[in-house]
Amino acid sequence: MRYLTILKKLRNGRHASFEEIQTFLENESEISGNDMRVSLRTFQRDIQDILTIFHVEIKYDRLRKAYYIEEEEKPEINELMFEAFDLFNLMNIASNHSAYIQFEKRRPQGTQHFSGLLHAIKNNLIIVLTHIKFWNNEITSRELEPYLLKESQNRWYLVAYDINAEKIKTFGLDRIVSFEIIKKTFQPRIDLNINSHFKHCFGIISLENEPPEEIILSFDAEQGKYIKTYPIHESQIILKDDENEFRIQLKLQLTWDFLMEIMSFGSSVQVLSPIKLINMLKEEFQKSLALYSTENE
Repeated sequence: MRYLTILKKLRNGRHASFEEIQTFLENESEISGNDMRVSLRTFQRDIQDILTIFHVEIKYDRLRKAYYIEEEEKPEINELMFEAFDLFNLMNIASNHSAYIQFEKRRPQGTQHFSGLLHAIKNNLIIVLTHIKFWNNEITSRELEPYLLKESQNRWYLVAYDINAEKIKTFGLDRIVSFEIIKKTFQPRIDLNINSHFKHCFGIISLENEPPEEIILSFDAEQGKYIKTYPIHESQIILKDDENEFRIQLKLQLTWDFLMEIMSFGSSVQVLSPIKLINMLKEEFQKSLALYSTENE
């Protein structure tokens, strides 16, 4: 907790003297109820431990007489660690502040399977997975070569090669009944690049052999503020940003989950191109309108 609290103080390019870090640790100790105060000697050891554990290097600027974080080696992973730490701290104090803190009531995300699946992935071990299909609740069992754990829309998925189907598939961790790691290894497939497999996907749906489309979306200025701070996809490029419009360009496959995402913005977004996506949206909106036609009243 102390290591992460020190990093919290120095994140986002901040500089701080040892005295400032000391004061910050004292204040955080009062809030969390944990004594995180340190001497200079202990702090120097902490710096080495932080480098070893988090791969984040804390350096000392002699001119400013302050500590700062060197560019992080794996910023996206470290950011998730910080978020998890912030959430842990929040839950730690929530019992005494329940009137002021309210968590979203969500179903379990299957994270209890993490360690076992990660072990199988790292050691190239074949697994037998028992899984409930999302659409029809059918229980299936299959032999898989596990390759990746992937997050999408606050859900976690296992990306694996289905040996019998001879193709890459994704399985929601929250739909896993059980899995068994069998004493059988596999050689990672040279022709398989998981990262490129999802490069042009909005979520976890990938359309095989279908090229991505160049998509132009126009948002009203208010919605644009949210899209700017939380991009729809890593390919997002801002084309226009003024008091009237926020326009972006994306490069994505036109998958069902992406279509649902666009529809969720309602009238605050207009698709300018491609025409294929415009027609897909028109068809879905027409289906929705039909549910509220006067004939059905």
